[in-house]
Amino acid sequence: MTCCRKLFITVICCLLVVCIVAQDSLNVYPTHWWTGMRNTKLQLLVHAKNIKNGRRVLLQPYPGVTLTSVHTYTNPNYLTIYLEVSRIAQPGKLRFTFRSDNAPVAQLTYDLKKRSNQNGKTRIKGVTSEDLIYLIMPDRFSNGDASNDRIAGLRDQSLDRSDYFKRHGGDLKGIQNHLDYLQQLGVTALWLNPVLLNDMPDRTEHGYAFTDHYTIDPRLGGIKAYLELIDSLHKRGMKIIQDAVYNHIGIEHFLYRDMPDSSWFHWWPTYTNTTYKDQVLLDPYASIIDRKRMSDGWFVPSMPDINHGNPYFANFLIQHALWCTEEFGLDGWRIDTYAYNDLEFMNRCNKALLDEYPQLYLFGETWVHGIPNQSFFTRNKYNIPYKSNLPGVTDFQLNLYGILPALTQGFGWTEGVNRLYLTATNDFVYANAMKNVLFLDNHDLSRFFSMVGEDIAKQKMGIAWLLTFRGIPQLYYGTEILMKNFADPDGKVRLDFPGGWPGDAANKFEPGGRTPAENEVYNYVKTLANFRKTATALTTGKLMQYVPEDGVYVYFRYNAQQTILCVMNPADNEKEIDMHRFAERTMGFTKARNIIDGSLTDITNKLKVSGKTVWVGELR
Repeated sequence: MTCCRKLFITVICCLLVVCIVAQDSLNVYPTHWWTGMRNTKLQLLVHAKNIKNGRRVLLQPYPGVTLTSVHTYTNPNYLTIYLEVSRIAQPGKLRFTFRSDNAPVAQLTYDLKKRSNQNGKTRIKGVTSEDLIYLIMPDRFSNGDASNDRIAGLRDQSLDRSDYFKRHGGDLKGIQNHLDYLQQLGVTALWLNPVLLNDMPDRTEHGYAFTDHYTIDPRLGGIKAYLELIDSLHKRGMKIIQDAVYNHIGIEHFLYRDMPDSSWFHWWPTYTNTTYKDQVLLDPYASIIDRKRMSDGWFVPSMPDINHGNPYFANFLIQHALWCTEEFGLDGWRIDTYAYNDLEFMNRCNKALLDEYPQLYLFGETWVHGIPNQSFFTRNKYNIPYKSNLPGVTDFQLNLYGILPALTQGFGWTEGVNRLYLTATNDFVYANAMKNVLFLDNHDLSRFFSMVGEDIAKQKMGIAWLLTFRGIPQLYYGTEILMKNFADPDGKVRLDFPGGWPGDAANKFEPGGRTPAENEVYNYVKTLANFRKTATALTTGKLMQYVPEDGVYVYFRYNAQQTILCVMNPADNEKEIDMHRFAERTMGFTKARNIIDGSLTDITNKLKVSGKTVWVGELR
């Protein structure tokens, strides 16, 4: 009788395990990990219905791996396992049993994988001033797989190319299909707007409201398409940059809809928006409440603001960044809304990534106003309490207060090309200004072509500056074919690349589909970008600039092997400059080869530069 009773209890326990596992999915984040990581500590967030009942977690003995602790939350659907994965651990499978006081509740098999032996060689190489970044909004570039245009079960079922704010069907396969176009143009690195799942009910084409960190959006093709794209890039010697969002998530994210506890997010008595005033973070006179509203206020009502002071969420975000870097072989990260994050958290996150991958490139979005503001958020030379460890930033100052006024304002003491010159003189505050990303426009700003009055000559001037100045140049998709429009409404700066969809009236990926003007600008970019690949003066050389005179701005890029002269003349009329003024840089040279047309020009006396031109010549 006793034996029968024991058998009956054993059967019931086994059925209990089968029943629970069958009815409720058990998810773990990160979904897998690797041996040989420098940081040997690993946090596993387990999410399953009433998993807290199985808080007695047992790890089947595994050499080199130790279960150190288990943490539970107010919400019974979560628990966290802490592991020590030592350097001696080998790839394999970890097996966990979750037990209540009386019986097993669930089981988990967890993969430890071997790290790629190509890190730092063909993948995770980093991005430098030798690269040309091309920014793509995947939904708006090209539709390579119509089968993923709508995904059953997702909240947003829109597919309407006539509406700026709905999904259009572009995907990762569409990008992969046009890598020849990009490589021929001279592009060496792709930065994609977010590719993670954004299962929001509307306005999801931009991708900045994650709802699951470990799922690549199936409307873009999912993880298979992402891996295939990255593999294709790396085989070509090209690079990939992923967009990170640490400040917020989408309101439909499972961590918000079924949050472990309320401390994972910032809360206010009533809804409180961020002020968007980054100045308070460096203002010596700022009030505490203004600083709090800036950092802890929500970006928009549909994006809950993450509390980086919560160590579990902070670890979740950092481990996700490490996971993506290793899983996908990322060469760089662009960090969204950098100024709105808790800055001590960002230093910790940046350090974790760079400790593990020293060659990895990180740069933050710093849509701020003023050199002190921008430099505050990256490595700088200030002796101040907060010291950022971020390698580079998006250089809004050289955009808003540099190239734009240079080409849209008349010449004055602080206007026109003098504004560009003056902004560049402040580079002394950066630890390394060459790590900053230069750009003419992006997915949030008015198209550069529209900002310069749809003037083709000035468009080419902006491109010439972008590809010859210091820093890492970034080109927004379509700039090379004169895509236009202003940022109000911002949907118009996110139009589809013509030719990316079957049946498009024109295919701008092909010369025959472009107008003469579009081909002129495309070929201009192509010539200069491909020359830049082997022009060490432009990619790694020094910059020397001269005080603008008569509305003309002259700068040199140079090293021991090469010297390149750049003369910017935004005026309508031709200007003649006396080359004797630049003897410091031209000594020993008598001619310059025009990079665009190959012609040779004497530079020993006078140089004539046509109106609305950036004259670029290699000295000989």
